[in-house]
Amino acid sequence: MSSIQSSLDRPQVEEARFSFSSHLYDWVSTVDHKRLGLMYIVTALLFLVIAGIMATVIRLQLAFPNGHVVDPDTFNRLFTMHGTTMVFLVGMPFVAGLSNYLVPLMIGARDMAFPRLNAFGFWIFLFGGFLLYFSYIGGSGLSGAGSAPDVGWFAYAPLTSRAFSRGASTDYWILGILVAGIGSIASAINVIVTTISMRCPGMTFSRMPMFVWVMLIDSWLIIIALPPLSAAQIMLLVDRFMNGNFFNTQNGGSAVLWQHFFWIFGHPEVYILIFPAFAILSEVIPIFSRKPIFGRPAMVGAVAAIGFISLGVWAHHMFAVGMTSWSNTFFTASTMLVGIPTGIKIFNWTATMYGGKLRLDTPMLFCCAFLFQFLIAGLTGIMLATGPFDWQLHDSYFVVGHFHFTLVAGLVFALFAGMYYWFPKVSGRLYNEKLGKWHFWLFVIGVELTFVPMHFLGFLGMPRRIYTYAPDRGWNFWNLLATSGLIFQLPATLLFVWNVVHSAIKGKIAGDDPWDAWTLEWATTSPPPEYNFETTPEVHSSRPLWDLKNPNDPDWRFE
Repeated sequence: MSSIQSSLDRPQVEEARFSFSSHLYDWVSTVDHKRLGLMYIVTALLFLVIAGIMATVIRLQLAFPNGHVVDPDTFNRLFTMHGTTMVFLVGMPFVAGLSNYLVPLMIGARDMAFPRLNAFGFWIFLFGGFLLYFSYIGGSGLSGAGSAPDVGWFAYAPLTSRAFSRGASTDYWILGILVAGIGSIASAINVIVTTISMRCPGMTFSRMPMFVWVMLIDSWLIIIALPPLSAAQIMLLVDRFMNGNFFNTQNGGSAVLWQHFFWIFGHPEVYILIFPAFAILSEVIPIFSRKPIFGRPAMVGAVAAIGFISLGVWAHHMFAVGMTSWSNTFFTASTMLVGIPTGIKIFNWTATMYGGKLRLDTPMLFCCAFLFQFLIAGLTGIMLATGPFDWQLHDSYFVVGHFHFTLVAGLVFALFAGMYYWFPKVSGRLYNEKLGKWHFWLFVIGVELTFVPMHFLGFLGMPRRIYTYAPDRGWNFWNLLATSGLIFQLPATLLFVWNVVHSAIKGKIAGDDPWDAWTLEWATTSPPPEYNFETTPEVHSSRPLWDLKNPNDPDWRFE
């Protein structure tokens, strides 16, 4: 009897295995921009969890004076891998993932211009990430214990020389970022070509969604900013393996030269990461205010101005290296100049909300929090742009607080807004609004508790990247307060994960356009079919869905 039952069950098991392997093969071999976009975003979220665990250990180590959670060498590896992961393996794939999924849908295209290049970009990026983390196994050579990089995410010379770095861990850092950067450049080229050449009939540049405009400018920034870093990494490999002397100060090289190359990439990189936040806010705020974006041409011009000016401000990271007074003056002025177009954007978002019929659902709440947090980050950035002020706080925890207010209290808030906003489009289901708001409030409290105290620690003289500190320095309370933010951030993150997973399986059916939105991605089914649109859409304004829903309302016809 059991043998008969076993023979009956075997075909079902084999069919399930075949179905799983077939499904897996479909994802691995896909060139569909939507699947690749989701793969980018899921990969970024996984690396975000890893980087978050590292940050948790760092904060636990610093919660009390004379901490012994980890040893000094492990601490150095943790902050190196945390920073590198957040910038290159979380921020960059989020940029690529959002662009991949949404740009073709928003311009009425059926796919990216180069689908195979798109797939290549994802897999080469993923290989770069694996290469970086392989250092834990092979960083000291396959015959010994692994050693992750410990040179900081900035890898200043002479820390990267053979004399200072141990084993091959720095080589994995160089190669991992170099390879991942190839994927980012491939994705950026694809976005530019797709946007320029594949817009649907009637989709002129003046009618193109703000999201697409921002991601187009962002892609140009990637193409301009990443090659200098790649060149510097190749030069560093020459130094390490071929006795080159680009950055070896003992043989006539220049450690400052590395800083110039790195920050020529590094500061535009901040805007490369924050531009997706600008793109998300420019779509979410008008929908939840029931008003068109205020000053649309000025918004496009402000983004372009920020991108252009950001290429000329890199040395404000280098005020303490001994540049000339003229250099310091130029980079101070150029940095403060960024505040003008940034202020225009904040004003226009606020003006869009003013007088609107605000709907404070979870995406809009995260947008409002972004505006407040990013304003603070911008003001502290202006403070650091002043040379004498920067000399006092350079490499202090004030800089850590400013940077994290920009990329966590800014970028991550906007990414949560975007993920909640487009979740119904991607999954076809609605998320749980109550859980979303719990996530929002817990995360806001946690972020404030963690990063506001860092500014005060900087004023009190606590330097960056220290392993521990004595109890008599006056830093005890502020460090404990910063670590206490984890009590709120961790459950907030778990609520988000549960909300996404549970809602994707059992959430209410969303319909094609649950937000009563205006852009073309909401004109197709949720989730969209592989071909996106059954027939190529034709648009006559910057809000094509409103035209369809309200054909007799000329007041809402905006070019």
